[in-house]
Amino acid sequence: MEEFCNYCLSLPKTIKDYPFGEEPLVIKVNNKMFALINENHEISLKCEPFRALEYREMFNGVRPGYHLNKKHWNTINIDSDVPKEIIKAMIKESYEAVVKTFSKKEREEIYIKLK
Repeated sequence: MEEFCNYCLSLPKTIKDYPFGEEPLVIKVNNKMFALINENHEISLKCEPFRALEYREMFNGVRPGYHLNKKHWNTINIDSDVPKEIIKAMIKESYEAVVKTFSKKEREEIYIKLK
């Protein structure tokens, strides 16, 4: 879990937050959440609806987002059949899905830091 948390926090303008109490750990970019990490070795990530369904069909360890919009969120068991590289790609997809909702100015500030 620490590896995935650190990866999330390596992305520009990200912070840890606990808006729901002690759990889950929420990772935000510009104050919008893109990852939720809990102690059950699960990470919930935002996803384009068609990709969310694809991931659920490809891996047993991916299911609709727990207590989230099931169209746009998946919950991934990190101890399952989902490879680490795929989870990291899903984290980046979630981050980018949130960033694309920002204003042009906010996106430019973030993308400058990505280079």
